[in-house]
Amino acid sequence: MIPPRLVPLLEQFDFARERLTARLTGPVMDSGDGSDTEVRPMTDAEYFWEPVADCWSVRERAAGPGPRATLLAGAGPWGRDAAAYPHPWPPPVTTIAWRLSHLGEMIALRADHVAGSRTLTREVHPVPGSASEAVAAFDAATAAWHAALLGADDTALDTVGYSSYPHGSDPQDVFVDVVWWVNQELLHHGAEIALLRDLYRARPR
Repeated sequence: MIPPRLVPLLEQFDFARERLTARLTGPVMDSGDGSDTEVRPMTDAEYFWEPVADCWSVRERAAGPGPRATLLAGAGPWGRDAAAYPHPWPPPVTTIAWRLSHLGEMIALRADHVAGSRTLTREVHPVPGSASEAVAAFDAATAAWHAALLGADDTALDTVGYSSYPHGSDPQDVFVDVVWWVNQELLHHGAEIALLRDLYRARPR
């Protein structure tokens, strides 16, 4: 059985991931009041769209990092703009490509460090180079995290270091706090991605 205190967190996560996928792929999404809103699938042009100058994004590795970035995170022919601490200030505006890549990676790696090999790092995680690849990677990551949560009992929720994800505070946190953190990451980055979709649609032609 799912621990009662995990149920609302799992339901929130599932609703947010399904709504974001629909917001990216269509043909419709839940508008929030039970009615369907038409959605056009995200294109590669929109995926890489930079609403202002000097955005951080996903780039071909051969091209090198973008403005104020010092490296391209991830593996494969594409990488995501990044920099070692301290990060640039003010923070760069990031594209849908950057945000969706970040979300997919963070969730996939946490799933691995809860119910997988517990070995994956962002250095070996491939960065999607197209909108369709990014959506598929996001869907796979969120499905893996959902499955990992189904294996967590009350003892696991109270266990410090139940998630050994190496790019956050997970090894020092009780697992229920990690679950909450993943939800807020999905909710706030999902809202940012949805706003960028609106801005792209309304951009001057």
